[in-house]
Amino acid sequence: MARKFYETAHKIFENVLLPNHTDLATSYSNIGRVYHKLDQYPKALELYEKALTILKIREKALHWNLTDLATYYNNIGTVYNDSGDLAKALEFHQNALKIREKALDPNHPNLASSYNNIGELYQQMSDHSKALEFYEKACEIREKSLSVNHPGLATSYNNIGEVYQSMHRDDKALQSYQKALNIRETALPSNHPSLATSYNNMGQIFYIKREYQKALRFYKIACQILETASPTNSRDIAASYNNIGEVYYSMNNYCKALEFYKTACEIREKTLQPNHPTLAESYNNIGVVYNDIGDYQNALEFFKKSHKIREKTLCQNDPNLADSYSTIGEISKDLGDYTLALEYYVKALEIRGNALSPNHLDLATSYSGIGHVYNNMADYPKALEFYRKALELREANLPADNKDLATSYNNIASHYHAMGNYEKAHNAVLKAFKIQQKNFPEGHQDFASTYNLFGKIYRSMKDYSRALHYFKECLMIFQQPELKTHPSRAITYSNIGDVIQLMGHYEMAFSFHRKALKIQDNTQYNSLESSMIYTNLGETCREMKDYSTAITYLQRALQIRENKLPKNHPDLAVTYHSLAKSYIATRQYDMAMKNAQQAVDIAKEKLPSNHPHLLEYRNTSEQLRDLMNAF
Repeated sequence: MARKFYETAHKIFENVLLPNHTDLATSYSNIGRVYHKLDQYPKALELYEKALTILKIREKALHWNLTDLATYYNNIGTVYNDSGDLAKALEFHQNALKIREKALDPNHPNLASSYNNIGELYQQMSDHSKALEFYEKACEIREKSLSVNHPGLATSYNNIGEVYQSMHRDDKALQSYQKALNIRETALPSNHPSLATSYNNMGQIFYIKREYQKALRFYKIACQILETASPTNSRDIAASYNNIGEVYYSMNNYCKALEFYKTACEIREKTLQPNHPTLAESYNNIGVVYNDIGDYQNALEFFKKSHKIREKTLCQNDPNLADSYSTIGEISKDLGDYTLALEYYVKALEIRGNALSPNHLDLATSYSGIGHVYNNMADYPKALEFYRKALELREANLPADNKDLATSYNNIASHYHAMGNYEKAHNAVLKAFKIQQKNFPEGHQDFASTYNLFGKIYRSMKDYSRALHYFKECLMIFQQPELKTHPSRAITYSNIGDVIQLMGHYEMAFSFHRKALKIQDNTQYNSLESSMIYTNLGETCREMKDYSTAITYLQRALQIRENKLPKNHPDLAVTYHSLAKSYIATRQYDMAMKNAQQAVDIAKEKLPSNHPHLLEYRNTSEQLRDLMNAF
């Protein structure tokens, strides 16, 4: 409607005015402003530039008001900014500033606007020191020329807060954001969108500072304002729901996180194009939650949706595409598909290697993921190589108590445990645990893997009471309502059963293994993990002298492991050895010898010569030979 009105007026002006009349320039500017608001940037630029040309001619001929010329430079700069041409935008805003510095009083509000516009451009260009310089100039003028509760002053404080946040100076950012909020609470209606912005910014800082309850409170106030002031399907409301979901996720409240992430996603599906990058972000967030609660199939579905968008919209070396490959690699690993996992992890590393600096921490994430796969495939030298790369990068670039260092120490511990070096494994996991204690509240899910490692190490060291303690600590985490369907809950029950069996309480051990099987039947599980439960059940049944049932469970475990693992994997040796002992008990010595020898052969190839498993397998083989000779 406005465009039609301005265009009708413009036709009249063209008919009655000279080509360079200033009213014609004003008319071009008015129509340009409408096209600008409609996001039709080329048309807006064309009209603004026509207006600017007229004013330049008038300025030379009649010494026209220079400040009007500055306004047109400013308008063109704003269009270039909105269309993403930051260099051009900076050029025009600097032209506007030069005029205003000459023509205006040092404390004129329009001069503050120019400083503010240039500060905004430097902020977008990540030149934070320059951005701060110009934002502070704007703020100084506004502090002198505006009332203490003027919304323009709040804008300056808010902008300065954003720069400090980008510079990771969170306390300074919080101080500036609080000043902006104080003014806006006094000067604006309670449902004004700028108030929502202030509450949201406060929430961001508290989130960064890990003060999640405060972050949640501010995010929810921002959301309530937006729900009142904006359409139901507003993109800003979707972003607000996403922020709340992020806080709940960080608080380990996965049900609430999923609820808010899904609500944000539903709005974005209605308001954005199918291949919009923000939609990819929503799908990824939902996938992360499903992954953490152990729902790997749903996680994979959402990660693939996200990946599909990123493949279409991002260049081949975009780090976000690497993130996408990495998440699918992680899910494939969790599902036991190590070949596919390695393929995706390597793709992620290739992109990151090309796109990022050599000390970028995302490279450590790639090294860690590849190390995981090699460790699970029993390629221990390769695993250690990549684990060490990740650790070295993190130690060089992170504070000593950063949670990602705990992840690296746990990975190293897992490697040493597999190699039978229990002392080194214990030292590494203890480092991880101490870091986690500084970063997470008691009961946080990240402790689960650490408790599990402690349990496995103490079990291998035959310190069964401590092993039982840590496996029970691990189980307490998986007893949380949102984790009750997590596959690791079943594994933890089986680990507890295994320790109880080793302590000689076979009936109680059997009940824990049966509980593990029951949970497994109601969850999406990795078949390799189920093979561990079957192996533990087989061992318990053998100790209970139920040899036929023991052999049945062990054969199930063997079938899974033979299908999923390399032929020389140490986990196969564990099952072969368990079968050998069951066959010895039933006096099937030929079958026992066949399985015992397979266990020894694998252990000789993959494990150190002093590994306790290799020594145990050899001892069983020697005892078996003695039995066969006596027989």
